[in-house]
Order: sequence, then structure tokens, then C-alpha cells
Amino acid sequence: MVRDVFDPKSLSTLVGSMGIGHVRYPTAGSSAHAEAQPFYVNSPYGINGNLINTPSLKQFLDADAHRHINTDSDSELLLNIFANNLQKTGKFRINEEDIFTAIGDLMRQCKGAYACVAMLAGFGIIGFRDPNGIRPIGMGKRKSSSGTGYDYLFASESVVADASGFTQWDDVKAGEAIIITRNSFIRRQLVSTETFAPDIFEYVYFARPDSVLDGVSVYRSRMAMGENLAVEVQRILKEKNIIVDVVIPVPDTSRVAALELAQRLGLPYREGFVKNRYVGRTFIMPGQQMRKKNVRKKLNAMALEFASKNVLIVDDSIVRGTTSKEIIQMAKDVGAKMVIVASCAPPIRYSNVYGIDMPSRTELVAHERSEDEIARAIGADVIIFQTLPDLIDSVKKWNPNGLNRFDCSVFDGIYVTGHVGEGYLNHLEKLRSDNAKIKQANLGLGPPPVENGTNGVNSVDGTNGTNGVSGHTNGGTVRQSPYHEIVQLPEVSDGCSGPLNGADETVGLHNSWSLLDKEKNQLIVS
Repeated sequence: MVRDVFDPKSLSTLVGSMGIGHVRYPTAGSSAHAEAQPFYVNSPYGINGNLINTPSLKQFLDADAHRHINTDSDSELLLNIFANNLQKTGKFRINEEDIFTAIGDLMRQCKGAYACVAMLAGFGIIGFRDPNGIRPIGMGKRKSSSGTGYDYLFASESVVADASGFTQWDDVKAGEAIIITRNSFIRRQLVSTETFAPDIFEYVYFARPDSVLDGVSVYRSRMAMGENLAVEVQRILKEKNIIVDVVIPVPDTSRVAALELAQRLGLPYREGFVKNRYVGRTFIMPGQQMRKKNVRKKLNAMALEFASKNVLIVDDSIVRGTTSKEIIQMAKDVGAKMVIVASCAPPIRYSNVYGIDMPSRTELVAHERSEDEIARAIGADVIIFQTLPDLIDSVKKWNPNGLNRFDCSVFDGIYVTGHVGEGYLNHLEKLRSDNAKIKQANLGLGPPPVENGTNGVNSVDGTNGTNGVSGHTNGGTVRQSPYHEIVQLPEVSDGCSGPLNGADETVGLHNSWSLLDKEKNQLIVS
């Protein structure tokens, strides 16, 4: 998407020394265009993560700071907290100390997970990370094309820096902020790290295998997942007296682990599924029907690898179970005799509140189900899950001194930040449920089916785009669905809550380090 929008012609029109971009789908609030990032106050701003104390922050901004919030996005709340903290300095020209103070206060006010990049027009680029370091963010630099000085880049994964020729990758530490101006580079630890606990699901699924997160190669961690999973698979197959003929991965994330598992067990490894690269991730697609429909568009099973065989299918994780159920059925349709599923992750039984767009607990296939019940729900003959201690070991072993704990809340229900109670989880699930209905109506799919439950390209500071409510009206939109039910979409207004959040379309695209000389009414460009 970025490549298609920012072609050489578009890039040639950009001037200045700074830029910020965001293509991540929202995991809180709705998917309306108004919540597309970056957000603007007087400067662009982007966030990867979720806050867990949004009601109290919204109350503070409304009653005390007198700041109007245009959307339901917690990212806009965080931006306004930052802007309000800067405003409290009372200065017309702020400096680095003011910014560090504002971010430090923000970290004490905002609870949750956030990896943030901000741009203060005419001043510099800022990157900071929450005190628990749950979401990833790092920085790289390269020699400037002018021959003097360096170019700097913030990104959620090191692979972004590699692809752009940036070297000396360094993770932003938990509770740390970095300010880069045209003439200076300053980093500072603003709050003590309460419990450094990066999200382990980044290593399981989200990150690219050629990335390095917090000193750990994602590729090596997935190899270790396959190695540890092989021990569990061997134990269970022996218990059940099952002989496997072939190991087949679900492309792409599980390939590394599946290959290592096959080698450890001495089994043939085959690519039995061919992936259609023009279909997006079904994991984040809105609505059960769309996910189910797109699995078969996304993957095609080759009969010659399945026919009359006991097949061990390796997947990175099982969320709703929608994809797994379709994949298993595809394998059986082309002649598989028995389908055993091995997951590189433990059963996902709890909601994610830190920036991953996971469904409500009742929609998770593992919620309140035993492993045998999960197998029946997705149509597998046998299902085998990685144990949580083995998953943690797969990552921790590559950086034993730097990583002592991970956020494993989707597996164990323990939220490292605290302050996550049943009331908050119910509130979050209601938001996500309502949001799913909006997405479905917007896509013309009608209401989501009522069931008992079944289951991110990272960029500069996040991942994929969003499906927003099309058009900007003052009275809302009514659309006829294929089920002949009238669906009322929420009102989406122009102006402050539009796609650019009230900013002029050129804001953030043109930054030439300019100052306005008010006395002479001249624009000074350096």
C-alpha cells in the first residue's frame, strides 16, 4: 500500500528533512477514516499499542485540560496528553528539557502499551516506549547523502532499517525517550522500568523472521519454537500410537518452526499449501464469513502431498479457529487420511489489551475448551500445543540477561501493567464487537453470525491500514446489506474528525525547518 501511494512522482513533491507515516489498523475505537494515523494537533503523531485507562484520560482532557477529542482512538488521547503537558510549560519556544519533562509526565499518566513516534514541525523527531516495553520500537542511522551528518529512522522492526540502508540498530528502552533534531541527538531514561516485558506474540506471529527485537533474532526464536515443539509432538504421538508421514507448514509464519520440527523428528518436510499473495491476513479480517471465504482464496492444497497420508500441519498459533478449520477441511478434501495440528504457541484463551486486534474471549476457539474440545471444534484428529514455558524458553535463551519476563497475557491472562479488570475487558470486548459490526456493514456483508465462538506488517510505527466508513456526511449512512437488513452506520463528519483529523492536506508533508519572522512577516527557510 505504501509503495502504491508513495511512488517516485509523489515523493519528488515532498520537501524538508523529516517525515512520519503510519499504516497500522486500529485496535481500539472504530475503523472509520477519522481514526487513521498519524494524528495532528500542531504536529503529526503515531502510536503502536493500546492504553487501558482511556476513560479517566478522556475525563481529564475534557474537564481539566479543556481539549476536545474528535475520535474514539486512544492514540488521539495520548497525543493530547502530550500536547497538554507541553502547553503547561507556557513557553512559545520549547526545548529538549521541556519535551523530556512532558513525556515523563505522560508515562506516569498513561497506562498500557505504546511505542510512539512524534514529529514537532520545525524542531525534530521524537521516539519513546512505555515503561514495560510491551510494543517494540528501535532506531537506526546511516550516513547522510550530503556527506555530512547522519539520517535517523525509528521503526517497529529492524528489517525496516536494513531495507533502507540504516545500520547500528538500537532498541528504544522501556521508559526511554529519544529526541533527534537537525543539530543534536539526545536519549534519556525518563521513568524506571517497572517490569520489562515485551509481548511474546511479536516473536510468534507479527514480526518478520529477518527482524531482531530486543536483541533476539526472530528467526532463531522460531527455530527454537520448532525444536521445543518437536519434543511435545513426539511425546503425544507416542502416547496415541500415531505415525506421521509428512510435516506441512501453514505459510508463511510457521515455515521456520515447521522445518526445524521436521528435522528433529526425522520426517519429510513438504510445502503442501500454495499461498496467494494477493489476499491479506485473514487473522485481522472483519467478520467470520469474510475470514472463512478468504482462507480458500488465500491457500490452495496440493493433493499429491496430502493424499492417503497422516499429515502433521504446523501453524504459528490458533486464534478464532476459522483459518485452521478451513485448512484442515482443505487437507481432508484432497485425501489426507489423518490431520494432526501442531501450534507453535499455547492455546490463546484471553483478550489482548495491548495493541493486537484479537477478538473477544468468547470468540477465541480455546476459550473454556480443553485441547480435545478444540480439536473437535476445528475438525482435527489431534491437536498439540506448545507449552508456555517452552515458548518463553524459545525466545529468552537468545538474550538471557536482557529478557527476564514477557507479556504472555493472551495465554495466561496475566497483564503486566495491572489495572485490567473484568469491567475493562467487558468494555473492550463491547467496543470490538460493535466495531466488527461497523466493518461488516461498511463492507456490505450484513450482521456477523451468532456463534458460540471460533479465530501485522510492521512499518515505521505500526502496521496495516483500515476499512473505514466511506463518505463523510452529517447524518450518518444507511446501507442495504445482502441480508436485506438496514444497517445504520455511525455519523462520520468532516473537519476535525476527517481523514486528516482536521489538518490541512499539506500539513506533515512539507517541513523545511522554517520559522516565521512576525515583525517582518517573512518566512525564513534554513
